[in-house]
Amino acid sequence: MANESPFERKYVHITDVKPNDLVEFDFSIGDPCMYVELALPKKQFDEFCKRNAVKHLTREQQIDVENDKHKWQYGVVGTLSK
Repeated sequence: MANESPFERKYVHITDVKPNDLVEFDFSIGDPCMYVELALPKKQFDEFCKRNAVKHLTREQQIDVENDKHKWQYGVVGTLSK
C-alpha cells in the first residue's frame, strides 16, 4: 500500500519453541529492531499472528536485528552478513 503507515507493519521472529509447544518470539511494530519478547502456546501464537496480520522477518531482516542488538550490547555494529 502506498499510504501504509510504518506502524501498520507488524513483525514476528520466532526465537524458540519449547517441548510443551510454547512459542517464544519477538514482536515488533514498524521497526523490527524495536521489539518485545513474548511467549504463547502454539495455538494462541497462531491466532495472535492472524489477528495482527504479522509478517515473519526475512533472513536479511533477522541479520539486521542481530547486528543492531550487537551494537547496543558491545558498542559496535555486529558483523553478520547477508
